[in-house]
Amino acid sequence: MADSARAKQENSITESPHASPLSGRKRAQQSPGSRSRYSVSAPGHCFRKVTLTKPTFCHNCSDFIWGIIGFICEVCNFMCHEKCLKTVRTVCSCMAPTLVRVPVAHCFGPAGPKKKFCCVCRKHLEGNASVRCEVCELHAHSDCAMFTCGDCRVCHQDGNQDIDKFLHHWREGNIPPGSRCEVCRHTCGSSDVLVGMRCEWCGVTTHAACYVAVSPECALGRLRNMLLPPMCVRVCSRNFSKMHCYRISERCQNELGKPVVSWSRLFFLSTQRKQVLKVFDGDDAVKRNNFRLVSIPRLTKKEEVVESALRAFYIPDDPMDFELQCNGQPCLRSEDILNRNGSLNEKAVFKENVSEVWLLRSKPQDTEVLKIYSGWLKVTAPFVLISVSRNSTVDSVIKEVLSQLGRKVQRTQRVSNLRCLLSSHLVQRQVLTGQELLLDKLQEIRKISLRQMNQTRFYVVESRNRAVQVNLLLEGLPVQQTKEEYVDLLQEHLAIKSHVVTISHVYGSQGAVALEISCFSEAERIYMLAKDTSVNNKQLVSLIIPEIMHKKFPKCGSPLLVFVNPKSGGLKGLELLHSFRKLLNPHQVFDMSNGGPLPGLHMFRDVLHFRVLVCGGDGTVGWVLGVLEAIRHKLACPEPPIGIVPLGTGNDLSRVLRWGAGYSGEDPHHILLSVEEAEEVQMDRWTILLDAQEITEDGKENCLEPPKIVQMNNYFGLGIDAELSLDFHHAREEEPGKFNSRFHNKGVYLKAGLQKLSHTRNLHRDLKLQVDKQDVELPSIEGLIFLNIPSWGSGADLWGSEGDSRFEKPRMDDGLLEVVGVTGVVHMGQVQSGMRSGIRLAQGNYVRITATKPLPVQVDGEPWIQAPGHMVISAAGPKVSASRPHAGALPASPSSSDGGP
Repeated sequence: MADSARAKQENSITESPHASPLSGRKRAQQSPGSRSRYSVSAPGHCFRKVTLTKPTFCHNCSDFIWGIIGFICEVCNFMCHEKCLKTVRTVCSCMAPTLVRVPVAHCFGPAGPKKKFCCVCRKHLEGNASVRCEVCELHAHSDCAMFTCGDCRVCHQDGNQDIDKFLHHWREGNIPPGSRCEVCRHTCGSSDVLVGMRCEWCGVTTHAACYVAVSPECALGRLRNMLLPPMCVRVCSRNFSKMHCYRISERCQNELGKPVVSWSRLFFLSTQRKQVLKVFDGDDAVKRNNFRLVSIPRLTKKEEVVESALRAFYIPDDPMDFELQCNGQPCLRSEDILNRNGSLNEKAVFKENVSEVWLLRSKPQDTEVLKIYSGWLKVTAPFVLISVSRNSTVDSVIKEVLSQLGRKVQRTQRVSNLRCLLSSHLVQRQVLTGQELLLDKLQEIRKISLRQMNQTRFYVVESRNRAVQVNLLLEGLPVQQTKEEYVDLLQEHLAIKSHVVTISHVYGSQGAVALEISCFSEAERIYMLAKDTSVNNKQLVSLIIPEIMHKKFPKCGSPLLVFVNPKSGGLKGLELLHSFRKLLNPHQVFDMSNGGPLPGLHMFRDVLHFRVLVCGGDGTVGWVLGVLEAIRHKLACPEPPIGIVPLGTGNDLSRVLRWGAGYSGEDPHHILLSVEEAEEVQMDRWTILLDAQEITEDGKENCLEPPKIVQMNNYFGLGIDAELSLDFHHAREEEPGKFNSRFHNKGVYLKAGLQKLSHTRNLHRDLKLQVDKQDVELPSIEGLIFLNIPSWGSGADLWGSEGDSRFEKPRMDDGLLEVVGVTGVVHMGQVQSGMRSGIRLAQGNYVRITATKPLPVQVDGEPWIQAPGHMVISAAGPKVSASRPHAGALPASPSSSDGGP
């Protein structure tokens, strides 16, 4: 369903018959063929009475069908009671293109693990032969996906669009079983059949017979304050697919262009009495070998064969206007009967040795009635009916359409006729020339593909000469370069055209630049070429960045910027990515494995107030905070509050902020509500300067490597703690596929710890420690840890809860670091079990460490071997704003009680 499905359905039923672009065919309104037995108010269905042999549920009311008689649509398998025939409002799958007001292509990906139903044939999705849209709730079998139309959500204004009215976007079925109808308050969901309607934006659910009573305008539901409104986002995407615009990697292995073999057309007939034909719908299908298997009785007339073929291709037109052709044989006549083993009949002409491969063709027509849709979204009538003859040109049709719409245009040249193909995975647009004969164009499209003709629309649009601007972000360039140096690099590797390409933003610390391109072809060339280009042996990353028109934001709006690391938490991160794209605008959800945090922060740079949700482990959170710190001065909102969905192993920061010890499948909608209601707290952030130097015998210092700076949020460890983290890191790099569960990861940590039991280290002999310029004498320890938050090692309280007059009670916003020592693996195990705490050494806001030999170190769980030299820890400027849910909103960790101010 599309945004204006309700209004479109009413107009189409009362004003004209339903046909894809055509409406002048002589056929029954309720059936694609001429043998419809039961009339219903919803168009397209061809119902017949059947005998039920297994438990069946009604697709209209979702109740069990008691008895052995039911009614099924031979096109889309819609099943219902006899009493429900009069109240069916769900149109047949073959009529889906007629309900689309603004065509938007789908972004198909592999199906998820949950039980769903196909939106085309209404059957269960089982196994891997199914796909789902990454943006809306459309699910389909792989061989059914090509029969879906471009009715995805409108998530942005595409080029010259001007959207100021927000309508519901209805999608049928696949809603939770306990959902309540907004109109009658009865249950409208089911886990047994495809039933019920749901708005993809606000989440309102209704019965199919009730949703027409809902106001067409959508209020965006409870998430409206954190939603990025589509009317505030603009993308010039003429040469880019929706997968590119939404930054979605094409992981789907199911090719929609494969030969289509469907056995779903076996309509309650005995197999012994059937024959199966291969049917192509046009020249393009023959070229690609895309066919449908049509099962028919062995004694079948020509009209019945054509009707079955039309149903197989979901074409809702009159069989009398079509014919079957076979290479090397004449077309079937109306009196022909296909027969292989039947007996002779004096009144019929039998065709012996019938070919199994047929081509479905449309008969030439002298006149046709064509639906012309208006490109102006504010007009009352969505389309007008125009009679087209062999002499009708595009210009003559435009004049007649403008006359019927009452639209006054001073010069006809400012209006053009646009042909639009509503394909499921790509919406193609083609402007027709003024003197082109429209009827010849229709015949040309039908010859290529009848299914394509069924998904073709004709629009009258106003020609506007708006400036083209495509925004690209290129990452992977050398860091800390000037704008002129980046221009030279792009000229060398990408051969950019300086008169149409401008560098608008430079992120030197990230090795990235933002480009503004005023030519579609140049933007497409740079985008594709950059994906295959390396600079200094580093692969470039090219992303399309939408333009946010922040001045259109509602006054109370604070959009949420979501970062998801799909590599964290096994498959949970990937499922969260899919869920958030459907609950929010997909433009505000970013995949961390595709460009990191910079694209999202760059896109939101002019938004005055926004929030951030990070889905990943502590390392992912640190990654986002690090990039935020580096480009803070370029953001209109330099300190956005940050929430966390914990997907890592330790998740210590998440525990402290009460987001939980780990994500365990909570409802994503509930998580978003908790983010909206969360309170803001402050958290310290620290900078660690690592200056590797070697001290010679004469006391001089030789620089071993350039100094580097890292940021710390949780803790900084040296010695045994970092050594265990390093062993875990090496094991994960060797076999990354095994580290998909929190339980397995902790088992690897335990194994690494047991291997270190017999090792002894005298860390206190290799370190010199100063806290606030005061020397601190180190006891005999094997590990030294600096804490910013009261949680370490998956929730352990390393500092301890006992009172001590020498030190203040730790807080994550007090501007102080806690310095703690551990004596070995056994001591660390006792701390993990709550039996002991660490050795308290000091508190302060400035720390200087001198190491005399290489040591393992780790910052927020990221380990490495640090060369000897100096390490200085100091405050990193402004505190970080973090979000913390109210008590009870989400499961809290045991140590979270000490985590806040």
